[in-house]
Amino acid sequence: MVTRRDVASIVGLGAASAAVTATALVSPAAAQTAADPNESTFARIRRTKKLRIGAVGGGAPYYMKDLSTGQWKGFYIDIAKALADDMEAELEITETTWGNSVLDLQSNKIDIFFGLNPTPKRALVVDFSVPVFNNAFGILCKKEFKPKTWAELNSPEIKIAVDQGSSHDQVVSRLTPKAQISRLKTADDATAALQTGRVDAQCLITMLSLTVLKKNPSLGQFVLPTPIFATTSNAGFRRENDKTWRDYVNTWIDFNKGLGFIRNAILTNMELVGVTEADIPPGVSL
Repeated sequence: MVTRRDVASIVGLGAASAAVTATALVSPAAAQTAADPNESTFARIRRTKKLRIGAVGGGAPYYMKDLSTGQWKGFYIDIAKALADDMEAELEITETTWGNSVLDLQSNKIDIFFGLNPTPKRALVVDFSVPVFNNAFGILCKKEFKPKTWAELNSPEIKIAVDQGSSHDQVVSRLTPKAQISRLKTADDATAALQTGRVDAQCLITMLSLTVLKKNPSLGQFVLPTPIFATTSNAGFRRENDKTWRDYVNTWIDFNKGLGFIRNAILTNMELVGVTEADIPPGVSL
C-alpha cells in the first residue's frame, strides 16, 4: 500500500498535490476496512489502535473505580493495560456488571471481559481464554450462621442473595435449588441484603468475598463450603469465526503468567484492599 509519507516523497509533486494523491490512494482502502462488517476483532484493534474492555464498578480487587476522579484501578485493569500496550493500542473502559458482561460482548460494546468463570451456559454464546488464575465459590454468612457444606445451604429455610445473571447465580441455582434465592441487580445489592439481615448468606467468588469482609468485618464470616467448587477466572470474547484475537490473548496470558507478571498484579492489588496471600483459604491457589 502506498502511504501518505510515500506519496509526499515523490519527486516533483507539490505538497498540495501529494496530499490529494495520498488521500486518493489511502482513503478507499481505509474506508473499505472500516465499513467491512466481517472485520475481525483482532483486525479492528490493530486498525483503530483501541482496545475496549468492560469493568465492574464494585468489583475490587478485580476492578475499582474512584468515584471522585473516574479513574479505574484493580488487577484486571493493570492486566488489560499491559495487554493494550503490547498491542500498541489505547485502553477504553466501559462500565458494566458481572451479569451484563456477556451481553456487552455479544453486542460488540467491548472486545474482551476479564473475570468470567467459564460455565456451560456462557459457553453457548461466548468464547473463553485459558485461565488467568484459579478461584472457588464461597459464602459470606451472617455471624450466627456457620454452614460447612453446600448441602446445609440447600434448605427452604435458608435465604441466599446473589447478583442476577452472574456465575454466583448459576452456582446457587445448581447447588442450592431448595434455598430461597434473592436475585438482585448487583453484588453490592446482595451484600446490602446480608448486612440488613434480609438474607442469611451471599454467594461470592473467594477473592471478592475476602475483599468485602476486609472492608466490613462486622458483616459476618467467610465460608468455603465443601465440597469445594473450584473454578477459574478467564477472559471472555465475542464469538466469531476468526479466532486470531482469542489465540493472541491466550498466548499473551501464558507468557505473562510464566513471567510472574499476572501473579504480581493480583497480589499487589489485593494488598491495596487489605487482603494478603495468607488470607486465601486452603484449597484455593492462584
